[in-house]
Amino acid sequence: MKNKKTAAVFDPYLDTIGGGEVYTSTVVECLIKDGFAVDIFWNDEEVVDRIRKFLGIDISQAKTNVLGYWLFTNRGRLLPKRNLTRKYDLVFFLSDGSIPSLFSRNNILHFQIPFTNVQGPSLSNRIKLRNIHHIICNSRFTKKVIDKEYKVRSKVLYPPINIKIRKAKKQNIILSVGRFTQTLHQKRQDVLVSAFKLLVDQGLAGWKLVLIGSSKEGKQMIKDLEVQSKGYPIEVMSDVEHETLEKEYARASIFWHAAGYEIDERKNPELVEHFGIATAEAMAAGCVPIVINKGGQPEIVKNGENGYLWQSIDSLKKITLQLIKSPEEMKKLASEAQKANNRFSKERFCRAFSELVSL
Repeated sequence: MKNKKTAAVFDPYLDTIGGGEVYTSTVVECLIKDGFAVDIFWNDEEVVDRIRKFLGIDISQAKTNVLGYWLFTNRGRLLPKRNLTRKYDLVFFLSDGSIPSLFSRNNILHFQIPFTNVQGPSLSNRIKLRNIHHIICNSRFTKKVIDKEYKVRSKVLYPPINIKIRKAKKQNIILSVGRFTQTLHQKRQDVLVSAFKLLVDQGLAGWKLVLIGSSKEGKQMIKDLEVQSKGYPIEVMSDVEHETLEKEYARASIFWHAAGYEIDERKNPELVEHFGIATAEAMAAGCVPIVINKGGQPEIVKNGENGYLWQSIDSLKKITLQLIKSPEEMKKLASEAQKANNRFSKERFCRAFSELVSL
């Protein structure tokens, strides 16, 4: 009997439950479906349950490997890393900006973040890159920056949508989904709250703003947002289970996104939205996206065709009001937005990934 193919997967941010973790968990899911026995380099078996609860992805067939986690969260230890990774047919590694030492038969390096000024083309990195068989990025925006920084030619494999499309009557809800954080990659929910308050002050009635995200890095931020929102129809929801998120997507009519506001994406590409899978998920659920015209968002939203891109708070407010006053336009754009379900489907993602690893 032929031995089962083996794979190892490492994502240093696996406990943050964000878009990158949807990507990594789906890779695990795809590998399992392709007949791989998968090890996740992590130090906590409960991470599998958290992924199921908050991302709705079942990777319970995978096993956790504490040694792998320990080795790749520490520098050096080249020989143990070699001995461990050479046992696998495939290793998938999400980069934190560094290039890992990998020795499996098929080493795949993934970039979620467009890193700059990290000594990408250093001699050490060039040596380690010789063992990397494929470099993949989550968007053309990320690819452009990564290829320049590391002097490589990466491929783009867009993230998959990770929601079930639920049928529900659309309500007068503007939704925003994104991690509550004031660290590197801020989603700027404070900007959205300010914009919505201005709309209400100027006469908008009967509409509600809902903000959803994980709270691991932003408990104080959530408190600040709640204070900022007091007296207005704004709801802040943190750490909701995946099923609840799907229901909110189904109810909302409009999706807002502001990551990268006031950021020069040429100087600081890491501070804007690298792709924006929440935008694609909202579109698949029939929300009309009105999102900032930066980073990977224009790869998802075609202005005036399946949503709108905004440049300033004034344009965000203006576009939103025009859309609210035009039910037919809302209906037409929502129908076009739903096509994202095909463009970024999990089936398409797994098929493309399988073709990649078989090369």
